[in-house]
Amino acid sequence: MPPTRRRLIALLALAVVVAAGLVVHLVLPSSDAADIAGDALYTVAVYAGLVVGFPRLRPLVVALVAGGWSVAVELFQATGVPADLAERFRPVALVLGTGFDARDLVVYACAAVVAGLTDAATGRALRRETRRPGAPPQGRSA
Repeated sequence: MPPTRRRLIALLALAVVVAAGLVVHLVLPSSDAADIAGDALYTVAVYAGLVVGFPRLRPLVVALVAGGWSVAVELFQATGVPADLAERFRPVALVLGTGFDARDLVVYACAAVVAGLTDAATGRALRRETRRPGAPPQGRSA
């Protein structure tokens, strides 16, 4: 998929994911399901943001970086620093969270895998769609 097209799709996905994350955070009652949804959306937002900034990166690389970032933020929460920062400026909690939860590490990994697989599948589908009828597959000669 051309980088410009991938970037536009990721930008649209990022807008939808951020909106969904705000709904989960501001509208839904506090629950395990809302927490898991918010964590998954966080990692998908990181993934989409990376694709917007670096559209030529392969889905596997983006998934590893997005998952790694999310895990690093979660581990940082164990220090208590994000909670202290969030007390001073509440929006910090939307980016850094406030408290460590080991379950979140699993959610981040799953979300990164799903985002990467979705990105790869979307790229394959769009490449198939743009091929001319009767033309050989990309990368191969007749």
